[in-house]
Parts: sequence; structure tokens; C-alpha cells
Amino acid sequence: MKLALDRGVNHIDVAPTYGDAELRLGKWVKEYRRNIFLACKTRHRTKREAAEELRQSLKRLQTDYFDLYQLHGLDKAEELETALGPDGVIQAVQEAKAQDLVKRVGITSHNPVNIVRALKRFDFDTVLLPVNCVLRAHRQPENDYAPVLKLAKEKNLGVIAMKAIAKGPWPDDRKTYATWYQPFDTQKEIDEALRFTLSQDVTTAATSSDIKLATMTIDAAERFEPMSEEEQRELVSRFASQKPLFPRQPT
Repeated sequence: MKLALDRGVNHIDVAPTYGDAELRLGKWVKEYRRNIFLACKTRHRTKREAAEELRQSLKRLQTDYFDLYQLHGLDKAEELETALGPDGVIQAVQEAKAQDLVKRVGITSHNPVNIVRALKRFDFDTVLLPVNCVLRAHRQPENDYAPVLKLAKEKNLGVIAMKAIAKGPWPDDRKTYATWYQPFDTQKEIDEALRFTLSQDVTTAATSSDIKLATMTIDAAERFEPMSEEEQRELVSRFASQKPLFPRQPT
């Protein structure tokens, strides 16, 4: 946190499902609340459960409001129906917004098809989804972020890109980083991957949760220059044979 704040990072994204992250961040949020944009999430789909979790997250993070509260991981159409329906999570979030506990409302998902459905049904403020060069090389409806970016631009939404440095699934059970996907892990690769992602119609990009990778990502961000269309095509062409992270294959 000290590293991130000192380097100018001010968007902090957390969730109750991220281990003890809320408890560990609490003291930092309390001390630096005016300097950070705090985003949290819920995986609950019903009003009652989400309302309880939202208030628990506020308590753990030692704050009285969220700058952004997101419906987390809405990958399935049936879950979207519950979330946006009567007594769904969206009701709890709207009530929290009316009480100034939440400033903005967002959605996160790995499934662009479901995101488009959601954006057409509710006026979200932000969307968080995977945007990276390997996915561009293997476009299919379940991983093509382009329709989401187009719709987000039309609706003037904030777009938070995730998985910018995701290379693909781990080839085996040996994982050398604190990530559930295999990352690009040299500074040159991370520079290129982040340049690609930030050169799309996005507002910002999330770092990895692995401190070594996050540090290299911040380094890359400080050197960012937009990537030309020709450079993008050249980079994407390298990953024609790379297995993409999404859609996820059964194990």
C-alpha cells in the first residue's frame, strides 16, 4: 500500500472474498480515505444478503462510504436475472446509494455477453472486465470485449480493465506467482501487455495481486505511451497459438 500510494495509485479495489484483504486494508483506508477512490464488491445476488455484506465491508474497511460498489462476477444469465430482479442485490445497492453509503454502482464479469445484457438493463456507472492482447488474438463471443467497450463509450461509463498481463491458464499445477492465471512476467512483456490494454477504450487497468507483478505493472504505467494500430496487430499476431484464459475450459 505504501508503494502504491507513493507511486500515485489512488484506485483501490477489494472484495470480501479476497481473503483478509478488507481487514488488512482497513487501517490504510482510515488514514488515507480522502486520497483514495475505494471500490468494493459483492458476490451475493439477493437484497438481504448483499445489504448485510455491504455494511460488514464498510466496518472492516473502517469507512462510512464506498466510491464504487460493484456486482461481482456476474458471468451467468440466470444470476443476472436474480441480481437485477425483485429483491435482487441491485435493490440493496440502490438503497445504500440513497443513504450515501455508495457513490457509484458497477458490474464486474469475465463474460462480455452477460455484461452487454446487464448494461442494457441498468444504468451502471462502471464496468470491470478482461481486456488484453491474448484475448484479442482469439476472439469469440465469450471473450470479445469490443462490444462492451463500444456500449460503454456510448453510455459514457468508466471502464476498468483487468487481466491486462494474463498470458493464459497455468500449464500445470506449478504456480510461481500469487495469481490463478499464468502472467507475463518480464518487464518487457508487461510493458507491451499494459500498453496494449491502455490503448483500448478503457479508463484504467487493475494490477495483479502479486506484489512483484504489481510493481512491474506500475513501472510500465509510468512509461505508458499509446500503442499504434500497427504495433497492436504485431503484438496480437504473436499469440495465435497461445491458449487464452477465457472462455475457461473444464478441468
